[in-house]
Amino acid sequence: MDIINEIMLDKIDLEILRLLQENARISNAELARELGMVPSGMLERVKKLEQKNVILHYHTRINPVALNQNMLAFVFLKVSPANDYKVTATILSDVPEIQEIHQLAGDDCYLLKIRTYDTTSLMHIMRNSISKLPHILSTRTTIVLETVKEQQQMVIPQNK
Repeated sequence: MDIINEIMLDKIDLEILRLLQENARISNAELARELGMVPSGMLERVKKLEQKNVILHYHTRINPVALNQNMLAFVFLKVSPANDYKVTATILSDVPEIQEIHQLAGDDCYLLKIRTYDTTSLMHIMRNSISKLPHILSTRTTIVLETVKEQQQMVIPQNK
């Protein structure tokens, strides 16, 4: 994703984002009704927010327990400075159990969020996907015992 310098959002844009974040399935007509606009104007506004990459994606959040994916782990990954970071990021992105990849400042190079079934499947991912990456210096794995809060929602300013 390209870095966005500055995107101008007005109060209506922020309200659209708030409503969509609360319920991505809200209809265009309901959005328009909530904000006192006509549906065609609302559709145009939402399309512009998508085109500007303000709205990146609509998705369904699934309870991992329903899929028996009870193991959540964070893996800190350190790679050699000789490593091509783009190649590493691309390879990591291809591992479906890795939900998030963050490049870090500091001792470690990456923080990975991995969700899988159990310790056996985590070990399989570590041995067959992550440890086979070129230039790996070390990994440090933290297993989550309980998730107290997990969200993707952004804090949307009330007034702008």
